[in-house]
Order: sequence, then structure tokens, then C-alpha cells
Amino acid sequence: MSPPVAPPGWSRWLVPPAALSVHLSIGQAYAWSVFKPPLESALGLSGTQSALPFQLGIVMLGLSAAFGGTLVERNGPRWAMTVALVCFSSGFLLSALGAASEQYWLIVLGYGFVGGIGLGIGYISPVSTLIKWFPDRPGMATGIAIMGFGGGALIASPWSARMLESFGADNTGIALAFLVHGLSYAVFMLLGVLLVRVPRTPGAADGSPAPLEGVQVSARSAVRTPQFWLLWIVLCMNVTAGIGILEKAAPMITDFFADTSTPVSATAAAGFVALLSAANMAGRIGWSSASDLIGRKNIYRVYLGAGALMYALIALFGDSSKPLFVLCALVILSFYGGGFATVPAYLKDLFGTYQVGAIHGRLLTAWSTAGVLGPLIVNWIADRQEEAGRHGSSLYGMSLVIMIGLLVVGFVANELVRPVHARHHVSAPAPKEAADVPRQQPESA
Repeated sequence: MSPPVAPPGWSRWLVPPAALSVHLSIGQAYAWSVFKPPLESALGLSGTQSALPFQLGIVMLGLSAAFGGTLVERNGPRWAMTVALVCFSSGFLLSALGAASEQYWLIVLGYGFVGGIGLGIGYISPVSTLIKWFPDRPGMATGIAIMGFGGGALIASPWSARMLESFGADNTGIALAFLVHGLSYAVFMLLGVLLVRVPRTPGAADGSPAPLEGVQVSARSAVRTPQFWLLWIVLCMNVTAGIGILEKAAPMITDFFADTSTPVSATAAAGFVALLSAANMAGRIGWSSASDLIGRKNIYRVYLGAGALMYALIALFGDSSKPLFVLCALVILSFYGGGFATVPAYLKDLFGTYQVGAIHGRLLTAWSTAGVLGPLIVNWIADRQEEAGRHGSSLYGMSLVIMIGLLVVGFVANELVRPVHARHHVSAPAPKEAADVPRQQPESA
């Protein structure tokens, strides 16, 4: 499939809707926690087991984004969006079969492995195209797409909860909900496949400056620098803290207030997940824009330092005040989203635009690691606490303390980041390498 080239006079403002149709769809992954309690009840799973599809999906997202970037650039956004559509929708259909037959391994395979590939390829395809269309506003372009991914659960969470209410929360109802998701997202993502175009001439446009200016570092050299690994730790710690609470959001708020006079209903818990998605989405635009004003290191000081404070407030006072619990969780998730949207600019500050896409793809392995660590920490500890006879907010006390410690580690790593030493700089790329830069740069999504 050859990349669809835009005809003369085609408006670049038609590309953001194409990107959003894909990212709002695959952003459903952030609403997985709505399915956790029904799956645990219908299939007799533990919290750790019910998190496996989500964890594997995030692992596959990071791996497919890191290793699939070259294929995406070679074959174009329409090919990438088609692959994402097929994988993501097929993952839901396999999961529907697994739920109907009570074969949980099919849900893990479908949603986690197959659907996870769709997540990764879909994640990088529209962002890459948007940066090509908006070289004069790369931050805005990246923010649009990444905001859409963060906001997917804002739609999926209440929609999933309503379907489970209508179809039932048994294995048959879950299967029907998965089936409807798979078919609906296929249609919605198809809009992006049909609408997307690449610009006729790659490179700078609208009078924007040439992409190769200032410090430039190749991907091979970047991974040998301490700056890369410090940022890897920063991203991993920030994502672990956010994804741990996001993946278990619905049961977590229910458990926190189960022993109070005002317990949280399943519908209210789904609404809480939707609120977290809104905060995640808003943080991707708001905090990344703020980083242009106060600097990348300073904004990560806010993410990591204030994030640790929010977790401390939840640990100390969260079960005594719903507004405080909700407010702190919303702030944490806004930092989580902001961290994703800001890291490409942080990489650009340190390594330049030369091969920044390839560098960012490698950095996304931190996301894969965090996708396992965050849910594993929260679910495994909650399961052990429940076996010990504890209940309510006490299921999460140790997890919250661990999250605080991880954020402190990330804060220290951010403080250690310094400019890259001149020995790693690229003085003058070879002609062929220079020609490849516009193809590699858009992968920074």
C-alpha cells in the first residue's frame, strides 16, 4: 500500500480528525479497569490475573512502537492505520470468543497480544503524519494525537459500563460487550484510514526552519549516553505511578469507600474512570504546553515531586474524603498524561531533531516496563492483603508508599540530567542520512 499523497490544495486541517479517529479508539485501553470486576466474578480471577490483558497490551504497545517505526515510515500512515484497525478490532473479537467460551487465555491473547500490536502501530502512525503536516507547530500536532489517546477512556468507560448493565456482567454479557467494541472501533478507525494523507513534499513547510540545527545526536549514540537512561528512568517511574492507579481505578475507589456510609456504585466508579481519562487528556495538552514556558526539567520536577505529594495525601487522608481522593487521583493522572506529551520535546532538547523518532521509539520500552510494574505492584499487593484478611483502603497502603518511592527515584534521575557531551554530537550527517531525517523525525510519537 503506497502512502496516499494529498492533492494540490488539500487542507492539512483534515489530518487531525483522521488522527483522532484512531487515537480515540485505541485509547480504550485506559478503560480496561471497567471490565476487571465482571471478569473476576464471571471467570473466578484474581486482581492480578484480570490485569494481564492490559499489561500485555502495554508491553506490546511499547515493543511494536519501538520496532515498527521503520515499517510505518516506509509504508505510510494509511498502511499503519489499516494494520492498527485489523489488530485492534481482531483483538476484541478474539476476546469476545474467549469470554463466551470461558477461555481466559484467549482474552489475554486477543486483547493483550494482538490488540497490543494495534495499539503500538496505531499510536505512532497518526502522530508521525501530523508532524509531517505541521513542522511549524510540532508540539501542537503531537499534543493533538497524544491527547486523543489519553481521552479514549472518556468515551469507552461509560459506554462499556452501560453495555455491561444492558447485556449483563456474566461471561455472555462481557463477550457481547467485546464484540460491539470490536465492530464499532473498526468502523470508527476506518474513517481515519480513508481520510489520512501525507504532504506532497517532505521537510520544512510554511517558512519553518530547517530541521537540523544545534546539537544533533544519532540514535546509536543516544542510547550510549547517561542522559538517555536517566530519561528512561524518569519516564518509567512517572508512568508506573500513573498506570498503577489507572488500571485499577474502578475497583480501587470502590474498595476505598466500601466501609463508609456512602459506598461507590459501579456506575459512579465508571464515571471516576472517565474523569481520570479527562485529566489524562487535559494534562497532555496543558502540562506539555507549560513546559514550553518553564522548561522540560522544571515540568518533570512538578510531575514527580507533586505526584509524590498527591500519593502521600491519598495514603494519609484518602479514605476520609471522596473529594480529596478524586482530586489527588486527577492530578496524578494529569501528570501521567503530561509526561507522555512532554518527553518528545525533552528528547529534542537533549539530542536534537536528528533521529529523534528512533530515540523516542527506544525510550518507549520504559512504557512497556511500567505497564507491567504498575499494575503488578497494585494488584499483587492488594491480593496478598486480601488473603491476609484486610479490606477497604488498607488493601492499597503499601502500594501507595511504593509509588511515592518510585516517584522520588524519578525525581533524582531528572535532577541528574545534563547536556549531552560533545563527543556524542553528529557534526555533519552524510547526504543519505540527511535525506532520511524527515522520515525518522516523525516517529517521535
